[in-house]
Amino acid sequence: MSTAFIFPGQGSQFIGMGKDLADKYEEARLVFEEVDNALDQKLSALMFEGNVDDLNLTENTQPALMAVSMAVIRVLEGQGKLNMPEELSFVAGHSLGEYAALTAAGSLELSDTARLLKLRGQAMQRAVPVGVGAMAAILGLDFDDVKEITKEASGDEKVEAANDNSTGQVVVSGHVGAVARAVELATEKGAKKAVTLPVSAPFHCTLMAPAAQEMARALADTDIRPPHVPVVANVTAQATTEPSQIRQLLVEQITGTVRWRESVMFLKEQGVDKAFEIGAGKVLSGLVKRIDRDIATECVGTVEQVEAFLANR
Repeated sequence: MSTAFIFPGQGSQFIGMGKDLADKYEEARLVFEEVDNALDQKLSALMFEGNVDDLNLTENTQPALMAVSMAVIRVLEGQGKLNMPEELSFVAGHSLGEYAALTAAGSLELSDTARLLKLRGQAMQRAVPVGVGAMAAILGLDFDDVKEITKEASGDEKVEAANDNSTGQVVVSGHVGAVARAVELATEKGAKKAVTLPVSAPFHCTLMAPAAQEMARALADTDIRPPHVPVVANVTAQATTEPSQIRQLLVEQITGTVRWRESVMFLKEQGVDKAFEIGAGKVLSGLVKRIDRDIATECVGTVEQVEAFLANR
């Protein structure tokens, strides 16, 4: 049996996430305190009992989701003596989740990751004025079909395939007009559903180039160590342990396609047959099931789920 830990991205957040962990486990409380201190912000209070609109601001969402994932990791290490190099074959994360994966694997320090993700969210929001960009989910067409649609829909305005999430679920991103054309074309070409998403910026497309430049500068000044466990990168759908490559791939991730479907297929090809989703929600578990049902999934993000994980080791 070969195991991977996978870490969720934006869209998995909810008010109250992580609170039960903080209430029960000192290891979790210390994670939230460290993140709060790194950001000079009471992010944990916002997560536990704040306003959902504030939590949904990407500059808050990104470090918040990472914090929950790391709280789980620290609890598993403290309560269950989890030894990741011995027990895991790979880690992987969806978009911002890749930062959580790297932190869990010891490549990044928790406080550095919190600051990087806060900056990442701010930089992504600054890159494109509100109302200029959009994203849309297209269901029922494969990735190659959607790529052809984006080529047809692009002109002076651009739209690109941003997230290859699972078989028949692709997200496109770009200028508002081009995204609208892509939605119309996808519907004409037989998509089961094609809808614009309620997001504040067009993530994972070339319009994010200014954000990539900001992150390149920030990452250049960040200590990145070889991870204890190979990390499957979003933009290559391949594993890496090389710090210089990790740094470059994190920059490329800002404008590049999140190749999650291919990442899961890579894990399967490497013999992974069990994936634990570490952190808030169960979005990635659902995607994995749609990609390959032979990979068993389990969520570990609440006290109950942590206790079940520890009991079954």
